Amino acid sequence: MQEEILNILENIHEAKDLIEINDLLELKTSEELKDLQDSLEELVNNYIVFKTKKDKYILLKNCPSLKIGKYQANKKGFGFVILKQEDDLYIDREYTNGAIEDDIVLAEVIRKGIRPEGKIIRVIKRDLKNLVGEIIETSKGLAVKLDDEKLDLEIKLEKKSLKNVVSGNKVLIKLVKELGKKRYIGEIIKILGHKDDPGMDILSIAYKYQIEPEFGDEVEQELENIPTEVKEVDLIGRRDLTDWNIFTIDGAHTKDIDDAISLEKKGTNYILGVHIADVSNYVKENTALGDAAYERGTSNYLANTVIPMLPHKLSNGICSLNENVIRLTLSCVMTIDQKGIIQDYEIFSSYIKSKKKMTYDAVNDIIMRNIILPGYEEYANTLKEMNELAHILRKEKISRGYIDFDLDEPEIIQDENGVAIDVIRVEREDGEKMIEDFMIAANETVASHIYNMDLPFIYRTHGKPNTEKIDDFTNLLKILGYKLETRVIDLNPKTMQKILGELSDKPEFSILSSMLLRSMKKAEYTKENFGHFGLASKAYTHFTSPIRRFPDLTVHRLLKKYLEEKDFSMSTISYLNNKLVEIAEHSSEREVAAQSAERDVADMKMAEYMESHIGEIYDGVIDTVTNFGFFVELPNLIEGLVHVNTLKGDYYNYVPELLAMIGKSTKKTYRIGDKVKVRCIRASKEAAMIDFELVESKDGNQK
Repeated sequence: MQEEILNILENIHEAKDLIEINDLLELKTSEELKDLQDSLEELVNNYIVFKTKKDKYILLKNCPSLKIGKYQANKKGFGFVILKQEDDLYIDREYTNGAIEDDIVLAEVIRKGIRPEGKIIRVIKRDLKNLVGEIIETSKGLAVKLDDEKLDLEIKLEKKSLKNVVSGNKVLIKLVKELGKKRYIGEIIKILGHKDDPGMDILSIAYKYQIEPEFGDEVEQELENIPTEVKEVDLIGRRDLTDWNIFTIDGAHTKDIDDAISLEKKGTNYILGVHIADVSNYVKENTALGDAAYERGTSNYLANTVIPMLPHKLSNGICSLNENVIRLTLSCVMTIDQKGIIQDYEIFSSYIKSKKKMTYDAVNDIIMRNIILPGYEEYANTLKEMNELAHILRKEKISRGYIDFDLDEPEIIQDENGVAIDVIRVEREDGEKMIEDFMIAANETVASHIYNMDLPFIYRTHGKPNTEKIDDFTNLLKILGYKLETRVIDLNPKTMQKILGELSDKPEFSILSSMLLRSMKKAEYTKENFGHFGLASKAYTHFTSPIRRFPDLTVHRLLKKYLEEKDFSMSTISYLNNKLVEIAEHSSEREVAAQSAERDVADMKMAEYMESHIGEIYDGVIDTVTNFGFFVELPNLIEGLVHVNTLKGDYYNYVPELLAMIGKSTKKTYRIGDKVKVRCIRASKEAAMIDFELVESKDGNQK
């Protein structure tokens, strides 16, 4: 019955009641009508069909205004519904409808535009896991205060859970029984440590996102069989590249090194080698190590804390391409002409001995400032040729439509106790861009090779943005007083590239480019190849970081299966067609969790830093406007809220279509891109919040 219902509703874009659907199906008996009603209710419960307030039914996918996603709450009361392949949906505090962090919700879009807004209709699923809190002393004894105040839950702890805890302990809690709305009985399943222990603040956030610092006994047992040096038997069947001039370039403190490079000139062509750690030799499927890598999905870099996908014995040891030791690798060696076109390539198993562990700082000094540090003399010419090739590759990518947003990132500087003492803006130079260009070339080559073989694979894909989103963005530019020469007719990477080019000399460029990026879809892992819009690439994958990303490890396993084992059996193909969908979805989910944890840690540490700078005045730029105020970004990327209640001299209204605050009487306007002077009036590490007040308006008047 359900299949027949879905077939009928597939092409119907107006909701139908029970009798109308019954007539369309040409059902005759009361028994059939009852079966129809039951089937519809099941489809409604599974959120395939939507039931309106007037008891009419329509396929959810035929309702563009209805969205299902995960709710992400903000401490100020508002939040976002996180959607796949679409912009996140902003939810004002009055429209949250009781939703709490991580709820799966059904939401309705109530306003489109650069920042679409919606309201939550109902909570579909509440799956509270890994709640982290602090044990506190109350008049009734020990209780727990959740770190995430947005959850707003009342939790009564089981007495047996309190046996070994003391006030100040940070704990991990599992909910065991629901007592009523937002009231639960909870059980302490792990004592994380004391709240004042160094690093406990970051560890608490990691647990919140199911990022486990410990690997468990089974993994530890398997590690005993992992060698500390490469065995002779593992070299059999691999190409010996130990006499090649191969080296690594990373940050000064990087310990998990998974890519090395080499370059030779042959006539006018460049022979670029990208050599990637062969993690798949040690991390096998259906093992505790393999299962742990899958569950984690990615390494997590949280300020100065690294929670790796693989244990340190692997990530910093036998798999890391450390200096002057033999390591197992998969190599992609490409012959590239002077136009940046790959003329030929090889992908093969190899082993290398990296000649030098270089740092970005030293490499940038050589290729950008001709400053050669001791120990780099013999590599200087090769590095300059590499930079020459990188510029050629980048020019070729740009010619086909590659979009370079080149957004800077903040770096948190901490003291020996883990306290944030500075926040700096990190800018990428030619060294970082060079490695990025080389890795993109290798990733495209590997992806194209397997795609042309028409075999199951895992791709890194990035969908084409919705035209209406770009129209909204161009309309915003008009409001800001900018008229684009680029005509958005055929939306392709070159169109986006031209828009960025027109904005590059505007004072608000960093904010506008960030907004344009947010108007695009999110990159994700998929089994099907949809291409990568942002890179203007027809086929792209992640091959170059198997120490810290599970999809890359999966790609290595597939390369060996296809290129070395020659396993193209129907049973293998059938298995992979199903398995790779699961791996892609899980890896995308873990990537989002890692990004959320990284963002939360950065917000917390920035607030911690600003706690010691209360009262100080800064220049900043308005980068977001909401109905309760606007956010101001400082030059070091710290962001704080100027609440509407602190604006003096008028009553200010939020005008969403202009993304602006406008004074009712004075018509004074605050909108994105405006330069302002602010004073830090509050900062809370615990709440991860920073509050500013306006000191001087954009026209220079004191408030």
